[in-house]
Amino acid sequence: RLDPAVQDTDCTPQQARVLHRTIQGVTQDIERLAFNTAIAKMMEFTNYFTKEPVRPRQAMETFVLLLSPFAPHMAEELWQALGHTHTLAYEPWPAYDERLIQEETVEIPIQISGKVRSRVCVPAGAGNDEIEALARQDARTAELLAGKTVVKVVVVPGRLINFVVR
Repeated sequence: RLDPAVQDTDCTPQQARVLHRTIQGVTQDIERLAFNTAIAKMMEFTNYFTKEPVRPRQAMETFVLLLSPFAPHMAEELWQALGHTHTLAYEPWPAYDERLIQEETVEIPIQISGKVRSRVCVPAGAGNDEIEALARQDARTAELLAGKTVVKVVVVPGRLINFVVR
């Protein structure tokens, strides 16, 4: 019997991102023979979707296909519970969409003299100048930089920003 939360709906953008990141991760881990990390990625998927009130059938079917090399008999049972009458053994391996994996924003830690003091969300792919400007607009950062001389600003795009002060 299928859980009523599994419905014939489209994935939300966040659900699609989680699904496609899982496909990418499991696929790459299997190619590298890193089975433990592939299983960990499937556990992350399960933890995320367990909290969702509606679980799209398409996402659950894709998950069952990812699970099948690790637990083939269980996957066959789940495949049948999802309403399929044929074996999943001949189904194609799921492919991921690069566009759906990309984050729109990235949270970057703001360091002052090497210690994390705040965090700021910046658009993914933001340049050094934009990251620095957004970091300086952060209230906590502005407060901590007030009255200090910024000697150097180190920006690692998508990772962190560090203000070296005196």
